[in-house]
Amino acid sequence: MDNVLAGGISLYRQGLFSDALTFFLALPDDADADNIELAYFIGLCYAKLNRYDDALVYLEQVVTAGKNLDRVLQCRFLLAVIYAASGRKKLADFELNKLLETGYKPASVYAALAYIAWQQEDVEKSLSLYKKSLDIDPENPTALNGMGYVLACEERDLTQALSFCKRALNKAPQSAACLDSLGWVYLKLGLEKDAERYLLQAQALLPDNAEIAEHVRVLQGA
Repeated sequence: MDNVLAGGISLYRQGLFSDALTFFLALPDDADADNIELAYFIGLCYAKLNRYDDALVYLEQVVTAGKNLDRVLQCRFLLAVIYAASGRKKLADFELNKLLETGYKPASVYAALAYIAWQQEDVEKSLSLYKKSLDIDPENPTALNGMGYVLACEERDLTQALSFCKRALNKAPQSAACLDSLGWVYLKLGLEKDAERYLLQAQALLPDNAEIAEHVRVLQGA
């Protein structure tokens, strides 16, 4: 570990992402820090703070440098997630398919590709990719949640959707996405009290999320 970065890395690992970012950005040019290591942690901080355009600048430096394979793969995956979240689906597909070629965490990659397919309104492809992810890792929370959510939205086998979403939330109990999905399934089932419990928890965690807000609006109009 680069000693000059140790203070910032400690802050990052404590979840103090703004403080860690301030630390890294304040390092003087002559601090003798490894520039790629520094870019890696700055990129992670920006990603954690949802400052995606800033994160891209630094994560791309790590991928381009190619010095540490594990870091390159991790940053490529983060790039794909950021591209998907910001609507740049072709770039996200490119990064994820590159990862599949390397064999990097295929369950997570297939789940990310499934999400992109869902965003592109290709329901069958999305469900197929989520199934691939779960075939590889039956307990992958992202795939469990995604599969349950898509089934709920399509009103296909709501009992199975409920099972997927419960398993996902059990794996990630503080996930706003998992809370929202489970609430949405309950709403589809007509169980409004249960829906309210989970949707309001999700909204408390992510008050500015438009999708969660829409689900709460539907609940309140039910």
